[in-house]
Amino acid sequence: AAGAVKIFVAVADVDALVTKGSHIDTHAWTNTTSVYTSARVFAMLPERLSTDLTSLNADQDRLAIVTEMVVAPDASVTQATLYRALVRNHAKLAYDALSAWIEGDGPLPEAARAVAGLDVQLRTQDTVAQQLRVQRHAQGSLELETFQPKAVFDGERVVDLRQQVQNRARQLIEEFMIATNECSAHFLAAAAGASLRRVVRSPERWLRIVEVASRYGENLPKAPDSVALAAFLAKRHRADPLRFPDLSLVIVKLMGSGEYVVERPGGPPIGHFGLAVRDYTHSTAPNRRFPDLVTQRMVKAVLTGNQPPYSVAELQALAEHCTVQEDAVQKVERRMRKSEAALLLESHVGQSYDAIVTGSSATDMWVRIFAPPAEGRLESGPRGLEVGQQVRVELVSTNVERGYIDFVLVD
Repeated sequence: AAGAVKIFVAVADVDALVTKGSHIDTHAWTNTTSVYTSARVFAMLPERLSTDLTSLNADQDRLAIVTEMVVAPDASVTQATLYRALVRNHAKLAYDALSAWIEGDGPLPEAARAVAGLDVQLRTQDTVAQQLRVQRHAQGSLELETFQPKAVFDGERVVDLRQQVQNRARQLIEEFMIATNECSAHFLAAAAGASLRRVVRSPERWLRIVEVASRYGENLPKAPDSVALAAFLAKRHRADPLRFPDLSLVIVKLMGSGEYVVERPGGPPIGHFGLAVRDYTHSTAPNRRFPDLVTQRMVKAVLTGNQPPYSVAELQALAEHCTVQEDAVQKVERRMRKSEAALLLESHVGQSYDAIVTGSSATDMWVRIFAPPAEGRLESGPRGLEVGQQVRVELVSTNVERGYIDFVLVD
């Protein structure tokens, strides 16, 4: 069709090297997912597999599963085909350098310059990704901005904390990954088989979300409505970007965490409330998330005409195991971020900072300082302060092991 663009997304065929039931498969199942800290990555698979053999490295031939999508000018995916292929990565690019070029703030990265016509391809990909993004938000996909600063190291020393900025190159990959995950879900559903889905259920605490919105003078519907919530969040982001990460965190907590479930043909759809999609499976990172490897094996079985590699009971057990493990990993990553911040700040005790009040309970109050971006407890406790209020605080103590950072108000 006129104006349609064909997008190819290749994902390394991890199953070709990690066979079901092998010792490495058991190792991957035990880990379930890679753990990311600023200091190092604890990979789900042994390092040689993780960073080399199951990675689409530059100038290497790799087995892959390709999702070929036709994206119409209205950003709908009108056609999707999945197949096995041998692929070769001609240019390995870094997010920030590529984003700088897309946004007109830097040159085309050298690796991209070396491939004729890649600049035009990248422009086309960026255009399609932004169309997909606009369409997704119109359907109610939530734009959240959580506070997750990462430590910057100089050798063994933590020298800074930086909040990762969502840029155009990250958005490009994110949009194509979401589209690929939807295509994988549709592909398995069309084959009339069960599949492992990633879901965020319609929030049970929706009325609490309605209450939060009402504090900003907004009226949300009484029943869960992702389009209305997305519009409210977009409005707040424009009105008050400084406090938006704190509002995002409140909404994330009220929505509840994601989980893995088994969906069968004809069964009740659960969907992903945060992404405003009905069919969503993890399929794009099989070398760092076990559910993606399971999905890859299910897809390959359909492509080769073989029986599904997992029974419904096995999938059910996997869904529960992967949900528990992923929750545990998120706690570890959160704890590490707190310890990294405490490590950076331990030599800054006695310094004063501009801060914003981010939360309160009956006994405690929390504040977030801006430079470096870090969060801690306000020792002097509530004194007529309100969440969102800007204050001046002094750092009085840190505990690296526990990840504690304590401040007092500067009068």
